[in-house]
Amino acid sequence: MNKKAIYAGTFDPITLGHLDVVERAARIFPKLIVAVAAVTGKDELFSQEERVELVKSAVVNMPDVTVEPFDGLLVNYARAQGARVIIRGLRAFSDFEYEFQMALTNRRLAPDLETLFLMPKQDYSFLNSTNIKQVALLGGDVAEFVPETVAEALSAKLNRKS
Repeated sequence: MNKKAIYAGTFDPITLGHLDVVERAARIFPKLIVAVAAVTGKDELFSQEERVELVKSAVVNMPDVTVEPFDGLLVNYARAQGARVIIRGLRAFSDFEYEFQMALTNRRLAPDLETLFLMPKQDYSFLNSTNIKQVALLGGDVAEFVPETVAEALSAKLNRKS
């Protein structure tokens, strides 16, 4: 049995919902790689390097979790890392169609990899990075939605842009 899984995303920024999924996956798999995507097609606030550092700061107390940047196809990255499982988070039913299509595409590209869907706590089911960035941009307090280091980084980044 392979004991390594990959949880990939943009994490721009990482939220408490993402961290809840990380914690759940880390209880299932002895080794978890949080893979921070380079090119996403989204309008990122933080560079890949900044996002990697923010995720590292958020998982610093999780010894079996590593954080790495990646670029290219997730299935290729997972294979190169020796992982057999891709973790995906589902917040709400609205996520399901997109995630289902991605899982089927990945299965077609790499039938040897499995996708495991995990749901965060109900308290975090509404969180997404886009909304958090918008709240922060408009001066709202995001401390209850993201780790402290992320709240500080958002404040610093957005204050510099003003």
